Amino acid sequence: MNNLFLKCSLFGLALLAGQNTEAQNADKSKDELSVYRVTAQKVHDLVHTKLDVSFDYGKRYLYGKEWLTLKPHFYETDSLTLDAKGMDFKEIAIIEGSKKTPLKYTYDNEQLFIALNRKYKSTEKFTIYISYTAKPDELKAKGSAAITDAKGLYFINPDGKDDKPIQIWTQGETESSSAWFPTIDKPNQKTTSEIAMTVDAKYVTLSNGKLASQKVNSNGTRTDTWKMELPHSPYLFMMAVGDFKITKDTYNGKEVSYYLEPKYAPYAKQIFGKTPDMMNFYSKMLGVEYPWAKYAQIVARDYVSGAMENTSATLHGEYVQKTARELLDDNQESTVAHELFHQWFGDYVTAESWSNLTMNESFATFGEVLWHGHDAGQDAEDRSRYEKLQNCLRSSKEGVSPPLARFHYKNRDDMFDNISYSKGSIILYAIKNQMGDAAFFKSLNHYLTTNAFKAGETHQLRLSMEEVTGKDWSPYFNQWYYQGGNPILNIEYGYANGKATIAVKQVQESSVQTFSLPLKVDFYVNGAKIRKDILIDQREQNFSFDVPAQPTLIDLDPDKILVGQVIDNKKIADYLFQYKNAPSYYNRIEAIKFAVKDKSHDAQLILLAGLQDQQDDLRVLSIKGIDLSDAQIKDVTLKTLLNIAKTDKNTSSRAAAIIKLASSGDAQYKELMQESIKNQSYNVIAAGLTGLRKYDANEADKALSTLDEDTQKHVNPLIKRFSSQK
Repeated sequence: MNNLFLKCSLFGLALLAGQNTEAQNADKSKDELSVYRVTAQKVHDLVHTKLDVSFDYGKRYLYGKEWLTLKPHFYETDSLTLDAKGMDFKEIAIIEGSKKTPLKYTYDNEQLFIALNRKYKSTEKFTIYISYTAKPDELKAKGSAAITDAKGLYFINPDGKDDKPIQIWTQGETESSSAWFPTIDKPNQKTTSEIAMTVDAKYVTLSNGKLASQKVNSNGTRTDTWKMELPHSPYLFMMAVGDFKITKDTYNGKEVSYYLEPKYAPYAKQIFGKTPDMMNFYSKMLGVEYPWAKYAQIVARDYVSGAMENTSATLHGEYVQKTARELLDDNQESTVAHELFHQWFGDYVTAESWSNLTMNESFATFGEVLWHGHDAGQDAEDRSRYEKLQNCLRSSKEGVSPPLARFHYKNRDDMFDNISYSKGSIILYAIKNQMGDAAFFKSLNHYLTTNAFKAGETHQLRLSMEEVTGKDWSPYFNQWYYQGGNPILNIEYGYANGKATIAVKQVQESSVQTFSLPLKVDFYVNGAKIRKDILIDQREQNFSFDVPAQPTLIDLDPDKILVGQVIDNKKIADYLFQYKNAPSYYNRIEAIKFAVKDKSHDAQLILLAGLQDQQDDLRVLSIKGIDLSDAQIKDVTLKTLLNIAKTDKNTSSRAAAIIKLASSGDAQYKELMQESIKNQSYNVIAAGLTGLRKYDANEADKALSTLDEDTQKHVNPLIKRFSSQK
């Protein structure tokens, strides 16, 4: 980091953050201050990056030639600093027409400091030529929980000694592209690109943009040139090389392609086939057509993160790659949707700094939620949203958690957490609810079109929302983006003298802000639903409403937009009514979770109803929780469980029902266990074997040994997991 810039930028950062930075940091050490974001600094702007690379598999080297075109951002300058990690340099020169003039430089193994041949003004472009060798395997790169390695360029099984494909792929986020080409490795830089890769002719390549040319060389190699004619950030550059089979699809006249190992190519449409529909949905919803020349998805071995939204060419980890049989049990549709939504939020408009990562990751996670709603209905959308809320709450203790926009952190990789992803997505969903869909999506369109091919931050999103709606959204952003924490509401309901009462306490830790929460409340009275608005903005508040009779149920926040926790002190009778009469996904799962802990007959009635819930996860929860010793419901429960075990479309539900029936000890279900082992689903086979052990362990072991090696490989971990479940 440039300490001089840090001192100069603190005041500007305070304005950007909407907080008193000087006061906040009065007690911080110099080391702590050194982690302040610095990417607002732009001495130079990247204009075009041209690369010509080849690979040495034995040494794990990349041999590169680069033509880097830049211009000063505003002030004239006679020097240039580039990020370049662990490289050897053969030549550095400036190109003027056909003339190449060597330049003086110094290098500290992290950054390249180049003295230009003269001062350049902001109106002048110049091109630097660099001949270099990148040696990623010799870097002492450290990864993180989110991105487990940071050497940028990866050779997979380069000697061909292991039982896996020979591959090369790259990973740029956060600032690791500079491990394979010199650049200004910051997310607020944008550059067009051209990447020529010389590879063994037997291999397939993939990079950003369009495949412009392929040239067969005399030495058994081929040079593929990929051109990206629209600007994008250096961390979104990518290369992949290997034995991939390409399955082609299309969207709106653009190529959509899926790169898989040949073994998995027959299942490409089953893995990625919803991609064109997703592209159509997102394009129409945002009012911005998919912006890039093509969209490709590739699956790589030993990948260091879940997936990466490289511009026009997403890279997935191998867990996405499945056979049709494996896809019976699980798919990665959420990941496919998440990475695609990044092509707008992250690639088309990129977070200005890692402090503003919410502008990338919160939106991509939000995109997942919306896709599930579009594809499978509101209940699926609410399920996805509930899962994000639970992730958010797991990352807070007593309501304490960091802000979405964090202007200081120990490591930029720390930003890749449940706050930037899950919490940010439900904060977006909540503001959509408050604003209304039409205004919200028009605001997103304004943000995208105003900042197209540039970098954006949270304030620009707020300004777009204000431009569209005419409302001041500063209070919302100050509360949810620039301050941390989440509310924990302790609720007591009452009724007396024709009035329904709600007593609210915000019981989050005292250091956490007091939240302002505009919410709705539904009162279920005499078979009708009465909706009221409330504003919770104090630590303790009491609300009173005239109602015709005592409410059967009071449903706080029926839209379930609260980014926080509710402790509402309901009884089992309340949850039984709630499950049947106020059946949002949130209300149903909360009722089932409460019933699992409660052994009363009413609790069993909730779980009995839950066995036929439309969401498979709620069926599974109900199956595991229901008590077969309840004589009043045992017969109907067993019949329902048997039906699930034989016919449920979801294999997790079937597996849970099979294991539950085995737990009854009834000999009539032994045949079910034996039949389940003949199923195609690994979940169902493993459940059958787990259940059969309860009847005859030797028979179960013998049945397992007769399965082919691949099936055993898949079911053994499942048997272990099922056996450990209570």
